[in-house]
Amino acid sequence: MQGLMMDVPLTIDAILDRAEQIHGRVEVVSRRGDRSLHRTTYGEVADRARRLAVALAALGVGAGDRVATLCWNQHEHLEAYFAIPALGAIIHTLNPRLHDDELAYIAGHAGDRVILVDESLLPVLTSFGDRHAFEHAIVIGQGGATPAGMLDYETLLAGADPAAHRRRDGAEDDAAAMCYTSGTTGRPKGVLYSHRSLVLHSLVAALPDAFAIGGRDVLLPVVPMFHANAWGVPYAAAIVGAKLVLPGQHLDGASLLELLAGERVTCTAGVPTIWMGLLEEIERDAGAHDLSALATLIVGGSAVPRAMLEAYDRHGLRIVQAWGMTEMSPLGTVARLPAALDEAPRAEQLDFRAKQGIPSPLVEIRAQGEDGPVPWDGATMGELEVRGPFVAASYYESPEGAERFTEDGWFKTGDVVSIDARACVEIRDRAKDLIKSGGEWISSVALENALMAHPAVAEAAVIAVPDERWQERPLAVVVLRAGRAATPEELREHLAGDFERWQLPNAFEFIDQLPRTATGKFKKSALRERFAAGR
Repeated sequence: MQGLMMDVPLTIDAILDRAEQIHGRVEVVSRRGDRSLHRTTYGEVADRARRLAVALAALGVGAGDRVATLCWNQHEHLEAYFAIPALGAIIHTLNPRLHDDELAYIAGHAGDRVILVDESLLPVLTSFGDRHAFEHAIVIGQGGATPAGMLDYETLLAGADPAAHRRRDGAEDDAAAMCYTSGTTGRPKGVLYSHRSLVLHSLVAALPDAFAIGGRDVLLPVVPMFHANAWGVPYAAAIVGAKLVLPGQHLDGASLLELLAGERVTCTAGVPTIWMGLLEEIERDAGAHDLSALATLIVGGSAVPRAMLEAYDRHGLRIVQAWGMTEMSPLGTVARLPAALDEAPRAEQLDFRAKQGIPSPLVEIRAQGEDGPVPWDGATMGELEVRGPFVAASYYESPEGAERFTEDGWFKTGDVVSIDARACVEIRDRAKDLIKSGGEWISSVALENALMAHPAVAEAAVIAVPDERWQERPLAVVVLRAGRAATPEELREHLAGDFERWQLPNAFEFIDQLPRTATGKFKKSALRERFAAGR
């Protein structure tokens, strides 16, 4: 129809062009394996990305081919983020923390042809490489010799002419990136992201009521670039021209604290376990590092304990909770305090911030109970369903999991939630982690957050154990802080003020460390195997 807008596709190429033309002098900093800092710019990243695209094309990589990465948050990984989609191929980020069996399955299922691997992760590649035949392995070196039969990243780039790069001939709905779910139920499942979905997601992530990213910001994504697109932070930073600080493989509290202070970071993002370690470092070294520039810590991946919110508040640092999934690119909700609560009592503000937040623009939500959609009253619980332009419509070549996509176009998240009148989502539990005791539901998340508010508790996970009379009862698995002690009776008394007696754990187990998934979440399946089976 005449009179409509120009039909200009939304593509990763356009983000790269903008970063080079408008933000070419803005710094990109990354920490190397030897802890030194490498400094470059978006302009240099764009030049090297085009060189990489030309080099990959010379190796036979073409439209639709999958190119795997086995890398940290480093500038070479950022170059691949742009180069591979610009070639028309698909970047497939592999999680080095996965078991070698899973990595072999994922690489084979995706049909990866080429892999880019950081030198420090060569042992990971070796652990599964004999079970999937990559045509080429390209090593990002840190000074060591490139193994025989592999290609050197810098040599490839030096021999490629960026002027020879030609923009891909494709549509905005072409696949650009790929990530696999963590596989907590069944085999990992692939999620394909289109150019259009990634551009829209990155624009939404930068909005004021989302991550609030602008050209004056300095961003440090601790969330891995090998999982869920680092929550869209790298692309969003390139769009707005924010300085990007990449921490590499050094994610301990002391290393992060040094980067946050030294680079004057204004916004950082990661899972709660990262910020627990950072909090310990801050409290151990109070006042030693200047964090006055740090405005926001975006925290997602699992529910943030209220005690953590309050602890960071005491240090003048603000946690903003977010929620999402691999299937959502991944941003779903953000708990930025709405204007209506600006003058509310602090306790009411904390109540809001402890929830998962309001759906991001373009994300629609509903919660389904046994009898259909539940009311948005903040109390009634149902399974959260979502849809939107950056929500997956199906899994990649996997009939398993098809039941999670409804006939009317919604994705079933598996999270049991309530939604209040402000459209604020509160995750009560994963459907599989809810505890049904005597016909009544008990939220493991609520118990965990309350336990972690106890001054002696570092971490806590609550699981269901079989019970002859009540069907299931809660068992709390607790890690105590160094030098602190607590008895089951003390912890039960601590919980009694907020929970009914029948909701309290029957027993407590004390261990040195909670098992975690490859993405840093508590691995409750391992706890069930260890504790529930014997009870």
